[in-house]
Amino acid sequence: MLIAWQVLNKVVNSKDTRFSKNILVVAPGLTVRNRLSVLKIPFDKENYFEEFNIVPSGLMESLRQGKVKIINWHTLAWDSEERLAKKKTVDKRGVKSDEAYVRDVLGDMANATNLVVINDEAHHAWRVNPDFKGKKDDKELVAEATIWVGGLDKIHRSRGILQCFDLSATPFAPSGKQASEEALFPWIVSDFGLNDAIESGLVKTPRVVIRDDGSPSARDFRSKLYRIYTADVEGAKISDGLNQKVDETIPLPDLVKNAYILLGKDWKTVYDSWKNKIPFVPPVMITVANITYTSARIKYSFDHDSFLLSAVGLGELGNPEKTLQIDSSILNKVEKGAFGEFNGDETEQDIEEIKDVVEEENDEPTEKKKSKKDLALELRGKVNTVGRFGEAGEQIQNVISVGMLSEGWDAKTVTHIMGLRAFSSQLLCEQVVGRGLRRTEYETKKFIDPKTGKEIDLFEPEYVNIFGVPFTFLPHEETGEGPEPPPPKAKTEIKPDKEKAEHEISFPNVLRIDHIYKPQLTINLAKVKPLELDPYSSITEAELGAIIAGKPTNLSISGIDLVEIGVNTRMQTIIFKTASAIYNSEKKPDWKGSKETFLIQLIGIVEKIINSDKIRFKNPLFNQDEVRKRILLMLNMNKVIQHLWNEISAVNTTQLTPIFDKEHPIRSTTDIRTWWTSKPCENFSKSHINFVVYDSTWEFLEARKINDSKLVESFVKNDHLGFAIIYNYQGIVNRYFPDFIIKLKTGEHLILETKG
Repeated sequence: MLIAWQVLNKVVNSKDTRFSKNILVVAPGLTVRNRLSVLKIPFDKENYFEEFNIVPSGLMESLRQGKVKIINWHTLAWDSEERLAKKKTVDKRGVKSDEAYVRDVLGDMANATNLVVINDEAHHAWRVNPDFKGKKDDKELVAEATIWVGGLDKIHRSRGILQCFDLSATPFAPSGKQASEEALFPWIVSDFGLNDAIESGLVKTPRVVIRDDGSPSARDFRSKLYRIYTADVEGAKISDGLNQKVDETIPLPDLVKNAYILLGKDWKTVYDSWKNKIPFVPPVMITVANITYTSARIKYSFDHDSFLLSAVGLGELGNPEKTLQIDSSILNKVEKGAFGEFNGDETEQDIEEIKDVVEEENDEPTEKKKSKKDLALELRGKVNTVGRFGEAGEQIQNVISVGMLSEGWDAKTVTHIMGLRAFSSQLLCEQVVGRGLRRTEYETKKFIDPKTGKEIDLFEPEYVNIFGVPFTFLPHEETGEGPEPPPPKAKTEIKPDKEKAEHEISFPNVLRIDHIYKPQLTINLAKVKPLELDPYSSITEAELGAIIAGKPTNLSISGIDLVEIGVNTRMQTIIFKTASAIYNSEKKPDWKGSKETFLIQLIGIVEKIINSDKIRFKNPLFNQDEVRKRILLMLNMNKVIQHLWNEISAVNTTQLTPIFDKEHPIRSTTDIRTWWTSKPCENFSKSHINFVVYDSTWEFLEARKINDSKLVESFVKNDHLGFAIIYNYQGIVNRYFPDFIIKLKTGEHLILETKG
């Protein structure tokens, strides 16, 4: 509309200096630049001026007299004398003049004067705040802003800029401080916020979980599906399970699997309703994960059906050919390139990661090695065309991302979002949810106005269902006004003491213990410990409410329940899937006997235990309801598998083999990095660490007794040491950190836990 307003007024009165026919649009990255191509004049086939009837058809010819050029902000970069001096090249040309610079940047619009500039995502374009103090990432933003605004200054000096319109959802510059009203750009003239866009129907309405049949969060009594990452289930924090840097085969927490089954069922409902549309483009589920390890575990779980999606009729969601796993840090490097090129500072690992994504679905061998440019273009092409008919990303329906997706990325077909990371600010929530808010249709439908009784044209409501993103409109962060914070407590430096190096203690860095089993597996049911499952730790039905006026409401409620899945899933399927999961995680090359025999024996033992009274529910009513029993077994599959295999391995193991960390098989007290504490501590002569930190009087007394004992050679408090013992309890794998490692004068080691 800004473009049409400028161009048409200039065409009508060519001498009016308030308007211009030449519009320069500056984008923050290649993704946004490509999105903005619908604004080009001359028009492309796809243009918003015609699609949304921006101007009457009679004025379309006048609009065509304008020119819109869209560039990436990196195009505005210039070589200063300092940068030229650092270049190792035979090209000895000096700094470009403003005239030469402008001709390079504006290209076919180089002769235009008195331009109008539109900065999209304009929070990247601002003059440097002299009070700025921030981290390295923030300083990179300052450099970006300097290039952006500095480039426009050069254009203004040479060609003249009539007006500059800034468009941004976050109109403030990074300052290293908390966001506040004072931090907003002072040139804001119009505010049409996300809440306005939702209520007017211009975007989809987000729906979040407002209640379910599981036990709520103890912190705020909300559903655990509202904030999955910070949820606490039976004393285990989901964030701890998701922050582990472990192999992709390690199962995800049961609550995460529970969430995927529920959201997956709702996705399948939408998928089935879209299936008969021509052309068919599937709905898309986005997962935003915290780290690459979690992303890999999610992808593995989909590929190997660890979520049991095929067993419950949701297997289509796990189709590996329609799944895209991307790392946003890699995408951001692609974004910085111009026309697909990199900046040249990428590592070989970066290139390999991009190659993995691009060639993941291509089984054909490549004839020649692809260039960086080709890899970048292919990756960006697939990511940026998700949900677009006839393009590379057309059939993508499951996007697994680490961190934020590229700025400006969205897809019309996003219907479901799963958040598996920390959401520390409302802005972050809005950015994630915003990836799924673009509508699929903009055709209006006749509705009756309840106030006037007259027919009105409105968009039909569209929704995006969200798990794990606490999306409500919260007050902005405080400005920090109030009493001065108290001075920090005095802290003690904790580190290995070189003068006590004779008391160094080494210990094995064991990742896991592998079992070697008998060729013939057996189980004695009488000796099997019972596993008790809490029905209220699992969620079998959830209700989602629309966000209206910034808060979840009971309006437009959508329900998801798993009753149908329980009815349609046979117990034999659950038994087979459980045995298969154990088989896939435990099959070893040293198994004495055929692997088929191993699986068959597992199926028999699993069936025997599940059909016995060794799997119990705290509420006896669930033992009588076969449908709910099957649902709860599926939702607690990790616990069931861990418990069953613990019992099976206990009586069938012939040998235990420790598996050591390949890079650091043996660790010692020398490896402890220096850290600081305000807790009480004491210097003991037999400890290699300069101070022993204690959390209780009992620990202090214990440490003193150990240090004074004539039987003790050396000892260390297991604090920041990383020594852990892995154990299984009630189907949950935990890590136990004992208090002390003691080296006796006999050469033996004693592991001690203090209790009092």
